[in-house]
Amino acid sequence: MSLSDAELDRYARHIVLREIGGAGQMRLKAASVAVIGAGGIGSPGIQYLAAAGIGSLTVIDHDEVSLSNLQRQTLYSTEDIGYEKVAAAGIAVKNLNPHVVYHGGAMRIDRGNVDSIIGRHDVVLDGTDNFATRLLVADACLRHRVPLVSAAVGEFEGQLATYRGWEADKPCYRCFVGSDPEREGVSCAEQGVLGALTGVLGSLAALETIRAITPFGEDTAGKLVLIDALALRFRTLSLPKDPHCPACGNGNGNLVSPVTRS
Repeated sequence: MSLSDAELDRYARHIVLREIGGAGQMRLKAASVAVIGAGGIGSPGIQYLAAAGIGSLTVIDHDEVSLSNLQRQTLYSTEDIGYEKVAAAGIAVKNLNPHVVYHGGAMRIDRGNVDSIIGRHDVVLDGTDNFATRLLVADACLRHRVPLVSAAVGEFEGQLATYRGWEADKPCYRCFVGSDPEREGVSCAEQGVLGALTGVLGSLAALETIRAITPFGEDTAGKLVLIDALALRFRTLSLPKDPHCPACGNGNGNLVSPVTRS
């Protein structure tokens, strides 16, 4: 695998970065990333991952574009209303970067398909707004030892973290949120959301996905970023690994049995 003259020109601003360079750009080209949810967080995430030159990009979302999406989901236009999000996203990705191989899945993530989707990717970006789906994706990432970049937003607040819970000193998603699948989620239709804030979270999620593929700076896995847009305040907390976590804790593992990646 090599970079064409067109790719060298396209990614020149990455390549001149000492921390990324040509080798890092090659790792991006060789990488396969899944974005779960093509909404407010997924929308900018997809755009920046495609622009960065991710070799293979899979987007999973069962929904169609609606008028109310356009206040924050800038991947789409008014003309896309009524079309499947994964189809509209595919056109946008192709127009932005024809070097990216795009796969769209107009489906819901469930127990029957989650392992086949997660297990074939190098990194997963989860921007869904359903707690049960988040747990399903997080458990599959832990089983297959796939780094999970998880972002969420509501009203004027957002949060972001990267999880590699199979490592001895790193927490998994359940270490942070617990394991109650019956937790009620509140949709942005009910509570509202500042559109531009989803752009911030989606862009940061893309940044952390890129970092997971071609490491630069500090290792941020296990750190939780909290954003308060009302006060324009960012806080970073270290998440401890829960030794009694039913998914990754010592002596447990009944909930999520590991799978060896080939």
